[in-house]
Amino acid sequence: MATAPADSDTPQGNWITNSPGYQTLLVFLLSLNFGIVFFDRQALNALMPFVQPDLDLSQTQIGLLAGGLSFSWAIAAFFVGRLSDSMGKRKILLLMATVAFSVCSFVSGLATSFLFLFAARLLMGAAEGGVMPISHAMVASEVNPERRGLAQGVAQNLGSNLLGSFAAPVVLVAFATAFSWREAFYLAAVPGLLSAALIWFMLKEPRPVAKPEGEHQASIGFAEAFKVCNMWICVVVGVLMVAHFVITWAFMPNFLVQTRGMDPFSMSWLVGSLGIAATLYSFVVAGLSDKIGRKPVMVFLPFLSLAGPLGVLLLDPAAFDNAGMLGLSGYATVLIPIFFVGWMVNGVFPIFMATIPSESFKPIHHATVLGLAMGACEVLGGVFGPPLAGMLNDWRGPDTFLYVLMVLATISGFVAMGLQETAPAALRRQGRTFEAA
Repeated sequence: MATAPADSDTPQGNWITNSPGYQTLLVFLLSLNFGIVFFDRQALNALMPFVQPDLDLSQTQIGLLAGGLSFSWAIAAFFVGRLSDSMGKRKILLLMATVAFSVCSFVSGLATSFLFLFAARLLMGAAEGGVMPISHAMVASEVNPERRGLAQGVAQNLGSNLLGSFAAPVVLVAFATAFSWREAFYLAAVPGLLSAALIWFMLKEPRPVAKPEGEHQASIGFAEAFKVCNMWICVVVGVLMVAHFVITWAFMPNFLVQTRGMDPFSMSWLVGSLGIAATLYSFVVAGLSDKIGRKPVMVFLPFLSLAGPLGVLLLDPAAFDNAGMLGLSGYATVLIPIFFVGWMVNGVFPIFMATIPSESFKPIHHATVLGLAMGACEVLGGVFGPPLAGMLNDWRGPDTFLYVLMVLATISGFVAMGLQETAPAALRRQGRTFEAA
């Protein structure tokens, strides 16, 4: 079945009355807020070389810490998305979640054992999980659908990568080196409170989208949603790629320091390059999908992501022991451009988590199906992927997770070949239309 978004031809969103300036402000603040969410989420991964020896964590426990946060994140994404649809209240729920995850970051710094830290990360995931479904639902109703792919890409990827993937490792590793990893967690708690204040004063509560004539239910059942081909393909790809993302961040920083012998400074800038790359790709990939279609980028980029793990596996650090740029190790200098290219895959995350699902369903179901997409990806990919990779590392060696990353990416690219195109511009160019479920 070919489709066009439900509100591309028949206006059903608040974007009609919102000025372009307000639409830009909305996307910017939601992107900033989600960036702070990821700054807090990525803090433990960046600080793991300091936390692991202090708390004597095994590889399996490292995986469980990442998986535990993903589990509570997923549960929150499921139920907060549905709650947001049924209540018709986006802004207040977003504010509550933002304040809560900031408090949880502070609590993480108090941890004295694996169980204490595990509990703190579970609470953080529960607080953060509802942020993205609500944010994407706000973008879907408040921003012109012709720019939805770009807007949702920026909302999800720009702040999260600039703050979470770049600033978090660089800033927090430097702070932990100067003070300790506990103080770094305390620092990570502050920005969320500032973001909550900006949202409170500068954004308005979205008006509930009018239901189409004859439509009586406020939400759609999960079983019914999975009858739509694009939905289950997005979830399968999402499971694989979320596992890819979480495993990369859970193990790569510690592997580079503990196994490859990289100094923490070089490691922080190397993994930080992922953030710079993904910040750029939040515009490039999302905007490209608006022009050429969602499917081409969803198929090609997972295969391109093989470059990163292959580079780490095949390049010998001893061959690049000279100093590189900015005082980084030569090994880091060589890997940075490889990581930069391979991490273009990060640009597809808002496409399978938000853009395609929101274009495949009516507006009144958006928060529910977005919560379903994100929640399912987190439960099956983010929860089970890191502990499994950690156990394989304990069993086969610390580089085993790199092979896992390559398998996940390859399968994802093949599965994405079954997607049906939903981008309005691509459909018009092909002379096709599509009725949303």
